[in-house]
Amino acid sequence: MRKYLLMMVLPIITMTAAAQKTQTADTLQVTTNPQMHCANCEKKIKSNIRFVKGVKKIETSVPQQTVTIIYDPRKSTYQDFEKAFEKIGYRIETVGKEK
Repeated sequence: MRKYLLMMVLPIITMTAAAQKTQTADTLQVTTNPQMHCANCEKKIKSNIRFVKGVKKIETSVPQQTVTIIYDPRKSTYQDFEKAFEKIGYRIETVGKEK
């Protein structure tokens, strides 16, 4: 009986833990100064910002002049992104922040 009970409870615990991991993500949308103007700017941003801890996805848009970053807020902060952008010659300004 205990064996069957354990077999039923263990998957529930595993699914709950996996669901909690996927729920911890924030979206940060910023504009850059100087502005992005080409594919090389996008590539420079994507290839450097991906090294900030907790970054899950980066999307850039030259026409809209935005960089959207999906990240784990437990691993990085807005200041971490400011420093990372400064290292590659950009300053950032928040456009919007969603959960």
